[in-house]
Amino acid sequence: MAQPLKILYVTSELAPLVSTGGLAEVAAALPRALRARGHDVRVALPCYRQIPAAVLGEQYCMVVAELGGKAVHGAMRASVMPGTDIPLYLIEHEGYFGRQAPYGVGAYEFDDNGERFCFFCQALFHGIRQTGWMPDVIHCNDWHGAPIAIYLKTRYRRDPFWGRVPCLFTIHNLAHQGRYAVSRFGATGFDPALLAPGCLLFDGDMNFMRGAILFADTLSTVSPRYAKEIQTAEYGCGLDEILGARSADLYGVLNGVDYDVWNPATDPNIACPYSAESPLGKAECKAALQRRFDLPVRDVPLFGAVSRLYWQKGFDFVLDAMDRMMAHDAQLVVLGSGDPWLEGQLSGCVHRYPGRVGVFLGYDAALSHQVVAGSDFFLMPSRYEPCGLAQMYSLAYGNLPIVRRTGGLADTVVDATPANLRRGTATGLSFVPKTAAALARAVDRAVALYADPEAMGQLRHAGMTRDFSWGRSCEAYEALYRKTARSVL
Repeated sequence: MAQPLKILYVTSELAPLVSTGGLAEVAAALPRALRARGHDVRVALPCYRQIPAAVLGEQYCMVVAELGGKAVHGAMRASVMPGTDIPLYLIEHEGYFGRQAPYGVGAYEFDDNGERFCFFCQALFHGIRQTGWMPDVIHCNDWHGAPIAIYLKTRYRRDPFWGRVPCLFTIHNLAHQGRYAVSRFGATGFDPALLAPGCLLFDGDMNFMRGAILFADTLSTVSPRYAKEIQTAEYGCGLDEILGARSADLYGVLNGVDYDVWNPATDPNIACPYSAESPLGKAECKAALQRRFDLPVRDVPLFGAVSRLYWQKGFDFVLDAMDRMMAHDAQLVVLGSGDPWLEGQLSGCVHRYPGRVGVFLGYDAALSHQVVAGSDFFLMPSRYEPCGLAQMYSLAYGNLPIVRRTGGLADTVVDATPANLRRGTATGLSFVPKTAAALARAVDRAVALYADPEAMGQLRHAGMTRDFSWGRSCEAYEALYRKTARSVL
């Protein structure tokens, strides 16, 4: 049996403590799966104001970071991830992390975010050293954890403790790169030599993610398809060339589903339990969802969506296709928040199509489960989608995803073509063009499928029996950690 690994998992979000998207759910699920396989995994997170007092644990040690030629002091708290025995290290600094939100307010991020997360990463190096526990590999995520990879190969390159610890850097969304004005470079604690073309300097800004791509020992992203897409000009967000140059070190590992949380047979949030073998309860969940959104309880196709309402997610396509969608005898429910214009337009549809459209602006965890359980089809018309989790949740609940064929959506949803229906492999519907017309055609196909109960039952059963468990993804990460560890031998 292979030797267990010591893994330090560095994240800026962790469900259910603080969450703005999929990273938080991944950070909660992957360490659990690794721990179940016998690995000594420990999680590090900023000590945000939002974290409940019961989770804060004890102050373990004082920490210090060097930023802009000055020493910035904080503390590291030792706790455990809720519901587990996994150690959780919280980096505490009231000025940086005692704010009302993790990254910013509304559409505006805090202007010192680069400095805040450089402090987090440097302070973590100082705090972990004091525990005496040395990881075999550090797994850092997105631009917030990017300084880890940069510091390891520069500031700590000859450090007796950290000098031979390797790093895996995971890109969850390449569009968010940690780009800041060069005037703020001094507050990062990076070597001044790094602020140069071909390194951290990019299009006139310093770029944290670019630095991590250059310096990390290995790279990953959250689906095989997205790993290929980000090496192209269309999806590479300006970093496609350096990603292509490191293609031999770039791996796509599909995110997984925590079936302890997302399981219609045991979900306490839904009106009636059901399963692939006993699916009758789904009808009661649908009726409960219709009542929740003040829609008539009728046997018509019910389309659902749970999403952040931003350009990336393609909800302008939904708005542009709305008349054609509502030409069918169908209903639509949306749970989400984001762009004020999209929020306003979707809210207007409630009045434009009375008894047909329901909208809840905001986020409600229990309601998200109810939308997934109660609707027949789940809309994800994303312009790009690194992985996506909602489509996998939908499959588990017998809800047929309607997705644009990109990133992880392409890796997880099998289109209901005639050939795939004959083979019994179809699990949803997909389209390719980034247009409202393409989405509307997919909706037309969905309505036709709904009129065929046998086909609907076949697709639902196929989706509900797919295995997207974290156990499978965890095996891939385990192999990647071992490869990363060998890179410094």
